[in-house]
Amino acid sequence: MAARLTAVPSRAEYLGRWSQLHGGYDASASRLVGPWLSLVYLFARPLARLRVSPNVVTLAGLIVAAGAAGLARASGGWLFLAAVAVVASGLLDGLDGAVAVLTGRTSAVGFVLDSVVDRCADLAFLLALWWVGAPAGACAGAGALTLLQEYLRARAVAGGMAEVGVVTVWERPTRVIVTAMFLLGAALYRGYSTSASAGWATWAAWVWLGLGAIGFGQLAVVVHRRLR
Repeated sequence: MAARLTAVPSRAEYLGRWSQLHGGYDASASRLVGPWLSLVYLFARPLARLRVSPNVVTLAGLIVAAGAAGLARASGGWLFLAAVAVVASGLLDGLDGAVAVLTGRTSAVGFVLDSVVDRCADLAFLLALWWVGAPAGACAGAGALTLLQEYLRARAVAGGMAEVGVVTVWERPTRVIVTAMFLLGAALYRGYSTSASAGWATWAAWVWLGLGAIGFGQLAVVVHRRLR
């Protein structure tokens, strides 16, 4: 029996609903968020038409992120697939929310699940870099800053901030891009030496650390202004 298809809202309607769920934030005002949401909408439409559960997409993203870490540990030619898996995980991370918005199936449970899975995926990315050769201290510091930024935003919203605050330099799409890019570099240079691959992973961890510090600072300033 053919799957029952559901009418899907237009891109403009999707962006409008997304804005309502994010405190009225205008996605078109950001050069990062606007194009990203448009790409996510393109891939989310067929899933929404098939009424795929947003939570299934969320959990699929976690499985793919864990798979990326496992592929990175295998090293060698598997690093290419690890980079692809990181990108796929990031795309699934955006798809779950888009499917929920397009099908009108947003829920408090889904929101919490998505947030927890996002943080687990972030840690899986850092685990992948560590297994390739990044210093444990840099990975731990990068993870702490990333988790601290997300915790600050969550507490600020609970404290009365009606928006996401600010789109910092260190949001989920940036973490996906940085991790995938440096894993690809490690894959391309693995033929020279193991230390070359480890060097790419090390640089990735330091980029995580640096951008994490900047992103946390950006958010802290905005939160202070909004809640003061």
